[in-house]
Amino acid sequence: MSGAAGRVLAISGGIGGAKLALGLYRTLAPDALTVVCNTGDDFTHLGLYVSPDVDTVLYTLAGLANREQGWGRAHETWTFMDALERLGGETWFRLGDGDLALHVERTRRLAAGETPGAIIDDIRRRLGVTARIVPMSDHRVRTLVHTPDSVLAFQEYFVKLRCEPAVQHFEFAGADAARLAPGVLAALADDALQAVVICPSNPFISIDPLLALPGVREALNACRAPVVAVSPVIGGQAVKGPTAKMMRELGLPVSAAGVAAHYRGLLDGFVLDDADAALAATLDVPCLVTRTLMRTNADKQALAREVLAFARALSG
Repeated sequence: MSGAAGRVLAISGGIGGAKLALGLYRTLAPDALTVVCNTGDDFTHLGLYVSPDVDTVLYTLAGLANREQGWGRAHETWTFMDALERLGGETWFRLGDGDLALHVERTRRLAAGETPGAIIDDIRRRLGVTARIVPMSDHRVRTLVHTPDSVLAFQEYFVKLRCEPAVQHFEFAGADAARLAPGVLAALADDALQAVVICPSNPFISIDPLLALPGVREALNACRAPVVAVSPVIGGQAVKGPTAKMMRELGLPVSAAGVAAHYRGLLDGFVLDDADAALAATLDVPCLVTRTLMRTNADKQALAREVLAFARALSG
């Protein structure tokens, strides 16, 4: 790590966001990064509480992530799922043998009265992660997908149905009554905060659940550090996942400009790929044009350094 000065708060979903979070983690001082993770995807499966985006960030920063599939643990085995399938159990959402340990332990500790935030804070320490990993809320928020035929729980839409139904809109059930995780508002008000980075995660299902929490937009607008978002869309295509499909179905332009427009009113800066350089002049927010595709760890760190330098420039 280079030990760049200042603290950074990153807002992340799963795979795409975790890549930039890793770049920031390896660029900043050991304890300078806080990653606030989407929990709208959380659900109970096979009696276990599963938090996919939190766990993807945890495994990524701990060096345990499965790089090939992008989720779950590296060197995973599937004895449990194979046995469950033979018994006729539900196997549409696959939990590897090593991954099961995290879900079992989280579920046990939740039943004992601990909060999701306290549990993941202890687990990240045990796995040697010095950055803070914070679920967006200790209260339950559920992302629901409204389609022409039904309202689907997010994992049913995303995994079981492979995002095939058309999206009409999203609902974040419970968000009105939920509260931002303890410490996040204080982090946003910290004089040592260098930047708020909205990672290149899906805006609609990874970032919007957090933005739906009471007071979050106001806190971001009041934050003295620049708020910078990195586009998950490059050249009209999503780097990973259904972002482009969702934008088409929602009637939005499938472009980095469409992402910037979605975040209008929140941003001090926007980062888009070299492939979209021509769009920068059309946007009403300061832009950084650079290579945003992260194939290697070197790519992740290079982008992190550029985003942090951009934030410093925006701060004057």
